[in-house]
Amino acid sequence: MTISTDNSSTAHLSAVNFRTVDLRGQRLTLAGLRAAVPRARHQSRADAEVKVMAIINDVRNRGYAALSDLARGFDGVELQYPRVPAGALKSALKNLDPAVRAALEESIRRVRRFADSQRPANIDVDLGDGALVSQNWVPVARVGLYVPGGLAPLASSVVMNVVPALAAGVESIALASPPQKDFNGLPHPTILAAAELLGIDEVYAIGGAQAIAAFAYGIPGAEGEPALEPVDLVTGPGNIFVATAKRLVKGVVGIDSEAGTTEIAILADATARPDLVAADLISQAEHDPKAASVLVTDSEPLAAAVRAELELRAASTKHSQRVREALSGPQSGTVLVDDLEQGIAACNAYAAEHLEVMTADAPAVAARIRSAGAIFVGDYSPVSLGDYCAGSNHVLPTSGTAAFASGLNVTTFLRAIQVINYSKAAFEQVSGHIVSLAGAEDLPAHGDAVTVRFEKVK
Repeated sequence: MTISTDNSSTAHLSAVNFRTVDLRGQRLTLAGLRAAVPRARHQSRADAEVKVMAIINDVRNRGYAALSDLARGFDGVELQYPRVPAGALKSALKNLDPAVRAALEESIRRVRRFADSQRPANIDVDLGDGALVSQNWVPVARVGLYVPGGLAPLASSVVMNVVPALAAGVESIALASPPQKDFNGLPHPTILAAAELLGIDEVYAIGGAQAIAAFAYGIPGAEGEPALEPVDLVTGPGNIFVATAKRLVKGVVGIDSEAGTTEIAILADATARPDLVAADLISQAEHDPKAASVLVTDSEPLAAAVRAELELRAASTKHSQRVREALSGPQSGTVLVDDLEQGIAACNAYAAEHLEVMTADAPAVAARIRSAGAIFVGDYSPVSLGDYCAGSNHVLPTSGTAAFASGLNVTTFLRAIQVINYSKAAFEQVSGHIVSLAGAEDLPAHGDAVTVRFEKVK
């Protein structure tokens, strides 16, 4: 593996330093590929855990008083109770830019159509006369949805979390988003408007790890303020402290995933347009200075053209310094491969949150990808489409977890409950097998629970 850095005459403080990892001429194992592709250098989990555990314990012990102190310290706002008044939700929707409202409504319509088609069917399996085993899909009773409000007010995340929960049949939904100093301690108005549009009236101005703690353990009522009831499942993206909090409360509640910073990988060949590739890499880099943007290609000329486009576009985009930092970080860069075969292997090893395929016969190449949160095929299916209006969900696995995890969907909010219903005759048919297996495992009482059912009642 060869790692080089593009140090051209533009290498000043804010230049795009989009590095290159050259895998050509090598035949790496899966482990080797995973080690070779660009990855972020993660902040120490131990440091984050100490801070987050202190926050969780404070919220558990002091309830609303802790939330008020944390809002003052982290968000710079005075907030005695965090429940957003119904009037503020209605006002946010009333004052929403009509173009933004129309866009949210279209996004909701498309995501809802896709989500409504995802619910799995209940099944009944007849294993013989009187032997019936069923599997029923049942929604969790209550969900807590977290919507970030830091570098960007992600109103689209309201749609992506709420719609599949509603499609699953969840009856109680609470939403939390950080209080904003610029909006009198309320979450961003576009987030509030999206919640109102979807009929979510239980909204809290709570940010970070403290929101996850409040969802997991609940907050007792105080001074006439109703309790914040605990939830069964927490979903939604966030920073390292939110992700750490979700990990620490897992088991008390269910979680969707420990989502990390956003990432995009683009598999491209010589037929790809450099301007489109660069624009899409930048679109994710603008999320966060630690966002990952990776190009996988067998074309050195394309790689060079993309680097030039990145420099030009990074200079003119609104969040230029953020973009430059993300593109220059260890988590970003070009991966040069011998051919598409090696490129596909590298992409499967990387397991990107978002993977774009910009090659000749892109659908056929995309069909060979086995590890990705979502796959975007061809020039007219960029990640931006999936972020807002494709109908797919943009809450996706990051940091290589797409190798075993799925994006947010209706089944995230469902539990599969198995139901066993045997008649006496059907049970008797397998009773001997149960007694034999119980004996083999040295669990004789298991067998006794079978034989007692066939003894004469005294």
